[in-house]
Amino acid sequence: MTSTTDVSSTADLRTPALVVDRQAFDANVAAMSAVRPGRSLRPHVKAFKSTALARELVAAGHPTFCAATPREIEGLALAGVGDDLLLANESFDVARLGALSDRTDAVITVAVDSDEILDAAIDGGVRSVLLDIDVGLPRCGCDIDTAERLAERARGAGLDVRGVMGYEGHLMMMENGDDKTRKVGEAMAILLAASERIGGDIVSGGGTGTYATNTWCTEIQAGSYTLLDTEYATLDSPFEPALRVLATVVSTSAKGWIIADAGLKAFGMDHGAPTWDGPGKVLYCSDEHVTLIPDDVGDWRPGDRVLLLPAHVDPTIARHETMWVTSGDDVVAEWPVDLRHW
Repeated sequence: MTSTTDVSSTADLRTPALVVDRQAFDANVAAMSAVRPGRSLRPHVKAFKSTALARELVAAGHPTFCAATPREIEGLALAGVGDDLLLANESFDVARLGALSDRTDAVITVAVDSDEILDAAIDGGVRSVLLDIDVGLPRCGCDIDTAERLAERARGAGLDVRGVMGYEGHLMMMENGDDKTRKVGEAMAILLAASERIGGDIVSGGGTGTYATNTWCTEIQAGSYTLLDTEYATLDSPFEPALRVLATVVSTSAKGWIIADAGLKAFGMDHGAPTWDGPGKVLYCSDEHVTLIPDDVGDWRPGDRVLLLPAHVDPTIARHETMWVTSGDDVVAEWPVDLRHW
């Protein structure tokens, strides 16, 4: 992997490469911190999978994190990033997190929604849990009665039940307005009812799409806001895309298209194709190539560079080893994507 000692400009980067605009990133972090300061935000590292980026958020006043995989929690803990780490997902692979409790000062908590997952937490030496509540997204989470019973079991086994969490992911991409506020409120009413019966200090939920609407949670689990993508950019928010894939034009055609070296293997495509940050449009992606239709094909030559905006940040970042932080054409930092593996 190229290091910053070899790189001073984007012209030095091998492509495809992830580049982060420093000014846009800083503006996104500041905008979120103004609404969700300190521990009222629990940044979700699944969005960016980098301890270096996480350290930037600690410096901005956010010392708590959540994650989607045990590997992400383990990486944060071993790097000494954050003092309160939540595995906001069900997993049977939590024994290594229990062992980490003896090796780190960070509080490590896991989400549970069934007897089987709770058993894994107890057997794995996990010390604290959140009860994951079904608030309408057809994914993980249990009903309130089940959660209350699991909380009693957890306390009986000596675990600290810190509260509840619930993810209204099905509402993230709704247009901001009264209807969204009402539906988020309905989802959070379920979570607050669970909190009333289960106890604990934490009511955790939300994300980049509901950070301003969800006023019921004690903490918001947002991560995509840091870098954004073209899907989230459709919402009315103060955030702007800070992440792009840099690619090199490798072929041109007099028929009206150009080809660059960033294809399906460089992007998460589940939310659609990337968007070209330039004078033209994306036609399609193949394995190693993206075909672009410029306004004037005569303006382009092999060796030219293009910037492409991903439609979904999280899986795009997971396909790369490094993010290169830029100020204009200057490379000012290197953020390894060191939490990318399972």
